[in-house]
Amino acid sequence: MSRIKSAFDRLAAEGRKALIPFITAGDPDAALTVPLMHALVEAGADVIELGVPFSDPMADGPTIQRASERALAGGMSLRKVFELVLAFRATDKTTPVVLMGYANPIEAMGLERFAVAAVQAGVDGVLVVDYPPEEAAAFGATIKAQGMDPIFLLAPTSTAARIEQVASVASGYVYYVSLAGVTGSGAVNIEAVAERLPLIREKTGLPVGVGFGIRDAQTAARIARIADAVVVGSRIIEEIEKSTSETACVNVKALVAEIRRGVDEVIK
Repeated sequence: MSRIKSAFDRLAAEGRKALIPFITAGDPDAALTVPLMHALVEAGADVIELGVPFSDPMADGPTIQRASERALAGGMSLRKVFELVLAFRATDKTTPVVLMGYANPIEAMGLERFAVAAVQAGVDGVLVVDYPPEEAAAFGATIKAQGMDPIFLLAPTSTAARIEQVASVASGYVYYVSLAGVTGSGAVNIEAVAERLPLIREKTGLPVGVGFGIRDAQTAARIARIADAVVVGSRIIEEIEKSTSETACVNVKALVAEIRRGVDEVIK
């Protein structure tokens, strides 16, 4: 059983919802990434989405774009991302890590080599923003063959046919993008998300995480009442941006712990 499925099964048994924070590998520098990952776990993260920096992150707003730019300027690469995950695994054998990024670095390395290197580093899932499900059969099969979960995005504009396509190739969980836009753009419409999730659940039994636009404990609590997981990214990157190297881990831990308390309101 994958670490991702184990995490969701445990949470379901406890009547709790997952918190999935996102940070970009190498932002603000490589030396802080692993300490930040541990801080996320200490604050209550159930799964970590680790961004692979890319020069043209089409789904990301200015905040995460800046994070990619800082990471790339510091020399971060896909191979170095694997090294960071391996370093994290030296002391954390249980928290699932999902790589989130774009197709170009994977295509440059080669899908088979990427999958082998990822699993050897301790990666549990891979979300590639620009791999559409109808063209991702080889990607999904290769990732699954290494015991990892291929994770896909759904959006408010996804048709029933697209949801079925995602359900046919995805595992681990499905990431529902709460708004039609890039990361960090606008506030989430809780009512619209609540109307959409039943259609997704008709097509797949996988847990459904909701992200984009979640910035505080109050919004996280409302999402946790209707979804299986709450995904938070841009707000965490903002906290890193306004912190120093000495205060980043403390500040991020405090922020994520507050959001965790919001997520856990669903069990009170």
